[in-house]
Amino acid sequence: MRLDPAKHAWMVMPEARKLLAALGDGRFVGGAVRNALAGWPVSDIDIAVPMPPEEILQRLQNAGIKALPTGLAHGTITAILNGRPFEVTSLRHDVETDGRHAVVEYTDDWLEDSARRDFTMNALYASIDGEIFDYHGGVEDLIAGRVRFVGDAATRIREDYLRILRLFRFYAWYGKGDLDADALHAAAAAKSGLAHLSGERVAKEMLRLLECPNPVRALRLMAASGVLPELLPHALQLPRLENLVLIEAENQFAPDAILRLAALLPDDADVAKAVGERLKLSGAERARLEGLAASREKIAAHLSAADVHRLLYRIGAARFRDLVLLRWAASPRGAGAIQWRMLLSIAASWERPRFPLTGREAMAAGVPEGPDVGRVLAAVEAWWMDEDFLPDEAALMEKLKSVIAP
Repeated sequence: MRLDPAKHAWMVMPEARKLLAALGDGRFVGGAVRNALAGWPVSDIDIAVPMPPEEILQRLQNAGIKALPTGLAHGTITAILNGRPFEVTSLRHDVETDGRHAVVEYTDDWLEDSARRDFTMNALYASIDGEIFDYHGGVEDLIAGRVRFVGDAATRIREDYLRILRLFRFYAWYGKGDLDADALHAAAAAKSGLAHLSGERVAKEMLRLLECPNPVRALRLMAASGVLPELLPHALQLPRLENLVLIEAENQFAPDAILRLAALLPDDADVAKAVGERLKLSGAERARLEGLAASREKIAAHLSAADVHRLLYRIGAARFRDLVLLRWAASPRGAGAIQWRMLLSIAASWERPRFPLTGREAMAAGVPEGPDVGRVLAAVEAWWMDEDFLPDEAALMEKLKSVIAP
């Protein structure tokens, strides 16, 4: 089997050609090859070479290509051409593993390098002219939608427990039919090893799983095998997540991993906080997750336009949209779909009005400087909101005077 470079722009881009020419002997490997064969978009381009990292650096330096030793201990150099990164990795084999990290030795044997990769569909290489090198039946597995480990599943998982999560993530994205039985049994048997993984590594896999078109099938297998409770030992809301996924698909909304995680978790701020800490999410992601779990806003399909405007003014369009989708997903399937869509439509076109009064106007009207200024302005603003933001500045000044009048 071959890839036709003329049909795959990433194979003939000048940067890739220049890089391979500088290296002299290299092949595309992993995700780019897999996705190209599957007809999926290619983003990251990785290259494998039969030489140690020091030689990679020297060759790139000789060609005037910027190189960063981003993973030198494991043979990975990042080459930068016209601002685009390419990962270049030495062929290698593991000499020692502990379930989290590996000590490697470099080799010039392509078969040996392929044998250390996780799944057969990831152990695919392609030459610059498109020739495919498949040492473990990866092309056949990819076409069939089989996510199968290279070699013995239990052994591969013991080398790196993150492969348990990668198994379900790749099944969610590429799998067809049933998950490979040997892989599933091995993952279930080794699930306690997940406790040794860093939150960052777990989060990367979980969020990428949640970003796939429909993660529910894989998550149900994770729950049934005991893997999901190891990561999220909470009263998970899989039906709500499933409903959200269907809503997104029917309305062509892009998958949102944090929103999907919020749908999966119970509405409990303490749980959301614990999950955010375990997964080492960013501050913004934690705040969003905890805020959704702790929400007390009354959002329903039958809200009036004025109610919607008040909520949008108070909490913003992004948070309002999140809460609408969560409430919609929690409602009976198909109920109120037109109304829910209308709420989202209002939010999409919302422009927040500016409250025109400030402390200067309040003090000019006779309010003494201090906390009373804030209280008076809040009362006038609340009235303005109740009037659906229609009163103009003159009307607001009249209201201000009536509030402060003895």
